[in-house]
Amino acid sequence: MLTTVDALIRDSAAAELDAVTLYKILKLRVDVFVVEQQCAYAELDDRDLEPGARQLWVEAAGEVIATLRVLDDGVALRIGRVATAPSARSGGHAGRLMERALELAGDRDVVLDAQSYLQGWYERFGFVRSGDEFIEDGIPHIPMRARRD
Repeated sequence: MLTTVDALIRDSAAAELDAVTLYKILKLRVDVFVVEQQCAYAELDDRDLEPGARQLWVEAAGEVIATLRVLDDGVALRIGRVATAPSARSGGHAGRLMERALELAGDRDVVLDAQSYLQGWYERFGFVRSGDEFIEDGIPHIPMRARRD
């Protein structure tokens, strides 16, 4: 397993990424959300190319092993597409990405739609449930918010 010492956090707008890195980020997301979770949905939803969108990822040995994206929803920033390669899970990589995303948010509120079974994990970063559970693409989710004021 790769340690946090071996892995570097990267951050960029999608439009500024080289094609290979963007491909690796998107491939990891598809591998986790579409293939592993058996959820056929439009993973490429056009939001990655919005002017305020940021891609964060952990890179080790030239591979993308964890990723998330940050979107500007106006009043709040939105974290989504949090994914870690199976071989890198339990290495703390997603947690490091969450911490970095919250640093980038500064004093702005941050929202996300957590897969319900991960509610406790997101609570570790200051998120609280902000609405009723809902089903998205066959998977239960909970809206959550971290107040940053």
